[in-house]
Amino acid sequence: MAGRIRRTMNNEIYDPSVLESIETRLSELTDQYAKSSPELKAAINYSLLSGGKRLRALLVKAASQLIDPDNKNWIDCACALEMMHCYSLIHDDLPAMDDDNLRRGKPTNHIQFDEATAILAGDALLTMAFEVIANTSVNDSIKIKQIQILAHASGANGMVAGQAIDLASTNQEIDFEHLKTMHKLKTGALILASVQIGALCEPNITPSQQSALKQYAQNIGLGFQIIDDVLDVESDTQTLGKPQGSDSEANKSTYVKHLGLQTAKDTALQLIEQACEHIQIFEHPQMLNNIALFVLNRKH
Repeated sequence: MAGRIRRTMNNEIYDPSVLESIETRLSELTDQYAKSSPELKAAINYSLLSGGKRLRALLVKAASQLIDPDNKNWIDCACALEMMHCYSLIHDDLPAMDDDNLRRGKPTNHIQFDEATAILAGDALLTMAFEVIANTSVNDSIKIKQIQILAHASGANGMVAGQAIDLASTNQEIDFEHLKTMHKLKTGALILASVQIGALCEPNITPSQQSALKQYAQNIGLGFQIIDDVLDVESDTQTLGKPQGSDSEANKSTYVKHLGLQTAKDTALQLIEQACEHIQIFEHPQMLNNIALFVLNRKH
């Protein structure tokens, strides 16, 4: 199974035309919603348009097109997820949080601008994400569900809670279940939200299909974090685009610390295999399969 997964992995999720459409729409949206302060807009665009994997945006697209490959309702929701993710990165990098100097191979936002501007850029992206979803053309009842999902995933019961636990756990030994809970909130919640919000762009999605997608997303969310911990050990700063070994330097609990390097890799592989199995009920699962395989095989 492991060999088959690795042989079938490809770069289809990084279709240049899809990435270009995401980047173009992100730029259009900041032009629309960040008009008042040129300096603030510059700080927003510095981080938002700096590339990145666009994993959450691609998950929205893939989930929205599982039933109808021609579904075009995904793009603004995908951009909203990228905005929310970018806000979290800007704030996580701040001196009061993880105090990082490098992100995606460039100086972090508070280094490039200043701390106050970085905080405001993150605040703007956080609120802009909700405004973008609120102004999509889908049914209002669907938009309300999507906004609820995003608010839950990014707030005090999701990503923010995960970051709080992470900060409180620095220089402390935490057990394996506590570690999983932390990353389910900090990383996994927004990945799950991406899939759920994308699925709601498809009006004919069924409850059983939504349940399968939830299992898929939870698996790749955990797999993503395990591979993140592996890369922090095995990769280098230039490849990662952020400081290599930062988790170890900050004395954070990681899956590699708990499981050992090889067992962590084996666990990630098992999670990705299971994720791919969950979505075989769909007629067009290939893009979600490819995303899962990318999570397993990524280098940064």
